Amino acid sequence: MPASHDHAAADGTVPGFGIDAIREAARRLTGHVVRTPLLNSPMLDDLVGARVLVKAECLQLTGSFKVRGALNALLTLDEDARRAGIVAYSAGNHGQGVAAAARLAGCPAVIVMPNTAPRIKVDNCRWWGAETVLYDPRTEDREEAARKIIEERGMTLIPPFDDPRVMAGQGTVGLEIAEQSRELGLTPDTVLVNCSGGGLAAGVITALDDALPGLAHHIVEPAGFDKMARSLATGRVCANPHPPDGLMDAISGPVAGARPLAVLRHHDVTGLTATDEEALAAMGTAHRLLKIVIEPGAAASLAALLAGKVDVRGKVVALVASGGNVDPAVYRKALAD
Repeated sequence: MPASHDHAAADGTVPGFGIDAIREAARRLTGHVVRTPLLNSPMLDDLVGARVLVKAECLQLTGSFKVRGALNALLTLDEDARRAGIVAYSAGNHGQGVAAAARLAGCPAVIVMPNTAPRIKVDNCRWWGAETVLYDPRTEDREEAARKIIEERGMTLIPPFDDPRVMAGQGTVGLEIAEQSRELGLTPDTVLVNCSGGGLAAGVITALDDALPGLAHHIVEPAGFDKMARSLATGRVCANPHPPDGLMDAISGPVAGARPLAVLRHHDVTGLTATDEEALAAMGTAHRLLKIVIEPGAAASLAALLAGKVDVRGKVVALVASGGNVDPAVYRKALAD
């Protein structure tokens, strides 16, 4: 079951999470993760009428931001818990992050993944040394599958998003955006963050709001599966109506996170959506103008920007290209389009 709002105060405070936790995570992760570049293309700027800064987490270890939160959470465990090992449920990128974190820390890992996950993500989890357990998302529950493994083997769950340690680790992306923007002599007015459970969005927006008060915050979700936007509107944790069958698997998890929701409501976040077609077009643009490979879910923010879903003319916009683990056939389609 999703976490209760009892884990967050009415003012959006989440125990164990905040700017101090994000800074501590940054210290903990130093030397273990990549300080990914903040890319800019004058041609992209011209295309949207704004200065666009793209945080290339597709170049992160495992090809996604997820290793940040996974490793931060793992490094907080005691030796006995590390020895017993960790388990995660994931559509792929969180699983790869947990698998890599486990290898870096020298502990066992089991990743519970849908049998619909892109093959590259399953293979990559195995490459990092993790055991993979596949389930059918139409008939089985991923949390129940993970719970059985935890009970049988005494492992510790590393959640994909609804965990203050994971959220703090993801927030280091925001710290870096603020630092790198200053190095460029720029001050972002607007930030767009791809969103599924909300761990990345909550972390990035918390970090940037501390460094750049007054920033406009936007999350981007797949069209028709905007569970976090609905959660923001109602104040209740919402789920997707059914398992998605589109391309943006990385941001199509079944339910929003209660803790990320509390944080995002506190920061006055606006929800945007992108279609599969818009994501494919954004992937092609990223390849052509930024020379990076991004997966459909990671292209959502760029897609919303290119499709004019938010007015950024004359502004400085930061966005996160959150992952690059895309099946070759899908990527060929993006380039062909």
